Amino acid sequence: MQKSTIATLLAAPVLVLGLSACVSSLPSAEYDRITGDVVKASFQDKGMAKVDRLVQDDANRECAAAQVAGKPIDEKLAKAIEEAEMKTVKWPSDGKFLGDWKEGEKIAQSGRGLTWSDNEKTVNGGNCYNCHQITKEEISFGNLGPSLYNYGKLRGVSDPNSPASKAIVEYTWGKMWNSRAYNACSQMPRAGHKGILNEQQLKHVMALLLDPNSPVNK
Repeated sequence: MQKSTIATLLAAPVLVLGLSACVSSLPSAEYDRITGDVVKASFQDKGMAKVDRLVQDDANRECAAAQVAGKPIDEKLAKAIEEAEMKTVKWPSDGKFLGDWKEGEKIAQSGRGLTWSDNEKTVNGGNCYNCHQITKEEISFGNLGPSLYNYGKLRGVSDPNSPASKAIVEYTWGKMWNSRAYNACSQMPRAGHKGILNEQQLKHVMALLLDPNSPVNK
């Protein structure tokens, strides 16, 4: 091995340590700015995936900061975020919350939409099974979120249109529209608020969870 090569290899760790020392001495805000610039430079618009996804709203920013700090978000701040997010919830335009549970199952199964390989004609799916157990028929599901099997049955929703079921029906809609209206740092996709699913698609998923005839509640 040539001396110049050996010298380069020996100098590399020193260089890395020197750079690390420089970075670690920076103010936190400056470090965040540099990191953000590096991340932005690493992405580009492609298909349906746009770089504007890197823009954080207040909830994302505050929750990420709390996670990095290794502590829960401030209680008052969490409440303020939830109140602001609740104002974004749009209720069904016709007052009807449920659609067709069979269509809801198709949406729950689909992970298509909003990726770099999709285009404007791609119909978005909910990708619900990625995080939840939903029906017993599907044996492949994630566990990042709680099981939704018997979701309506366990909550006593025998008739989703009855006054007695109003609270859980509205909660379920609001949770799917914007989960952070109920939990400031929820990791559940804000399906309605972010335009992942449209109103009719949400109605179908609602039916999957709450319709007594759905396999979810059998």
